[in-house]
Amino acid sequence: MTRRRLAWTAGLLLALTFGLAACGSAANPRSATTPAHYYVSVGDSYAAGFQPTGPHGKGHDTTNGYAYQLVGLAAPRGYHLTVVNFGCDGATTQSLLDEKGCQHRAPDGPTYPDETQAAAAEQFLAAHRGQVDLVTVSIGGNDVTSCAKSTDPISCVAGAITVIKTQLGVLLPALRAAAGPDVKIIGLTYPDVILGGYVSTSSSARGLATLSTTAFKSLINPALQAQYAAIGATFVDVTAATGAYLPFTETTDLPPYGSIPTAVAKVCELTYYCQYQDIHPRTVGYRDIAGLIAAALPPVTPPTAPGEPLS
Repeated sequence: MTRRRLAWTAGLLLALTFGLAACGSAANPRSATTPAHYYVSVGDSYAAGFQPTGPHGKGHDTTNGYAYQLVGLAAPRGYHLTVVNFGCDGATTQSLLDEKGCQHRAPDGPTYPDETQAAAAEQFLAAHRGQVDLVTVSIGGNDVTSCAKSTDPISCVAGAITVIKTQLGVLLPALRAAAGPDVKIIGLTYPDVILGGYVSTSSSARGLATLSTTAFKSLINPALQAQYAAIGATFVDVTAATGAYLPFTETTDLPPYGSIPTAVAKVCELTYYCQYQDIHPRTVGYRDIAGLIAAALPPVTPPTAPGEPLS
């Protein structure tokens, strides 16, 4: 091959290389060198995505949870998220701060055998400053579940709230400090699953169902909302959004239960409580929670080209 032919070939290859690189960067602006956009999920079995396969606690953590469904729902708002799910089944506000490791964790969630969930999440947030777009926290439900068996459930919940407020007063400021002042943090509450006891033949279960909305509306949710507001986080009231506060006089037909309050029917449809007496959501229930989180995300404004006016 002549020297002229070699020079022409080298020039062609060089032009093709630069041309393909330019096309690749235009077609896929998030190239291999672009930092990931993380979504960090912290909390209990709701965060982990647990679903039962039968009564008596049988089940497993799934990717049907809200943390995983949120990825698709947040994309139209400009978020392209990679889930890092620290959620752990059975977590309470105290265990999240004090107990090391997690026996039943979220699918593909990070392991932290020698650290608490809080410490592991904080370390990840601090190590990925500028790469985290969202943090969600679902905790507190397991702190009050035992109150369902109390002879005075409202007083029991009030006592549990004192503990929840103390522990969140430690957890949430630490998450904010690790994440930074501008990262979106969203705190969640729960559907009022105890309403599902209304379909039971037990008079005590029915009585507890009518008391449960008072516990959420007057005690649990105001306490959670105040704690999240204190760190500049958004509070998503899942209880209200899933119809828990509808009056019992508003009814609907739901097989096989017949005519029941609409608030109760929603719990039966969105969770497994009426079927298995299990507090966890069905896939559609987790999707509703994911939708509430997505709606709370401010739309991402695409960057403008040089010289282009801001809209």
